[in-house]
Amino acid sequence: MVERKIRVLVGKPGLDGHDRGAKTVATVLRDHGMEVIYTGLHQTPDQIAEAAAQEDVDVVGLSILSGAHMSLFPRVREELEKRGMGHVLLTGGGIIPTDDMAELEAQGFAKLFGPGTPTDDIAAWIKSTMEARWENEEVQT
Repeated sequence: MVERKIRVLVGKPGLDGHDRGAKTVATVLRDHGMEVIYTGLHQTPDQIAEAAAQEDVDVVGLSILSGAHMSLFPRVREELEKRGMGHVLLTGGGIIPTDDMAELEAQGFAKLFGPGTPTDDIAAWIKSTMEARWENEEVQT
């Protein structure tokens, strides 16, 4: 059986100008064998969703430190759904209060990571979640 590579888009929505964490996570995901597309700073939800569609990604991970997560994260999800990509695994991280994490997860984000989360844990979670999804797809077909 051919091993399927996980394709991840790492996006920085809004005016947040800090991307050290996003770049670090992107590098770690690559080191774990994933194909990673990094959108760069100052992306609109539309630009992130369009890049995800063009790159046919499995996962969209958003990084934010600006505090605008409650408006930008749902807009990215909506833009993905408009493009028929509601199946994409949504995750993210940054400075997000626990209550907001719970609300975003209720809106469709599978898991959100806070500061200090070991990057290898993020990679392991994405890998195990995607493997479970793919296994479930095989069982259903």
